[in-house]
Amino acid sequence: MTSLDKPAAGVDGTGSGAEAGASGPTVTDKALMEAFGGVRGMVDTTVPGLVFVLVYTIKRDIHLAAVAALGLSVLLALARLVRRETLKHAFSGVFGVGIGAVFAMMSGDAKNFYLPGMLYTLGLAVAYCVSAMVRFPLIGVLLGPLMRENLSWRTRNPGRLAAYTKATWAWGIVLLAKSAILFPIYFWGDATQLGWVKVALGIPPLLLCVYLTYVFLAKAPPPIDVIAEMEAEEAAEAERKRERERVAGEARTDP
Repeated sequence: MTSLDKPAAGVDGTGSGAEAGASGPTVTDKALMEAFGGVRGMVDTTVPGLVFVLVYTIKRDIHLAAVAALGLSVLLALARLVRRETLKHAFSGVFGVGIGAVFAMMSGDAKNFYLPGMLYTLGLAVAYCVSAMVRFPLIGVLLGPLMRENLSWRTRNPGRLAAYTKATWAWGIVLLAKSAILFPIYFWGDATQLGWVKVALGIPPLLLCVYLTYVFLAKAPPPIDVIAEMEAEEAAEAERKRERERVAGEARTDP
């Protein structure tokens, strides 16, 4: 068995896994916010869309609005680079805004600036729901390494499996609801309406999902720190090796 699969005494999914996971890190709202991008990540992904709809509302110029939004995304990424901060969310923002800008300029329809992001959100919502249905919740896959439990929650900590499943359902349902609002506006509304509604729905759903994830995990058993277990196993194996070498050395020196 691997350290992810061997059973741990006392983990019954109702909170009695405290001894097995007492040394593991506890979930905090701040840790969750950072895991999903934090405030800065929200800015990187939301403000360029705001700039696009603002410029388009005033100038009615798709090219100008797209260039302004893309330029701001690049500046945000460069600011992170100068500060030596993580670039994952900044570059994903640049990539997303760049695709949206190309869609809008090539089609001549400002609504298409938002289409790639909307399709991504819908696809992510479906992925969350499907992963929850098959009991391999994506939130657990994302957060497990950050909690030093990796995938141990699948076989050794049923309480956390249940919590991750609930959290994943929450993300899927909230994002599906967001898509249910945006797509009708995309098909039957105008670009300005779509833009302002999309900006308004940028941060609140994310905050709701992070909050629900925090609530579910706060009530779950603590994580099993499999990283510490593996480090302890490696240290024990090294100690056994040294002991064998010591015994072998003494045997060679005995008359």
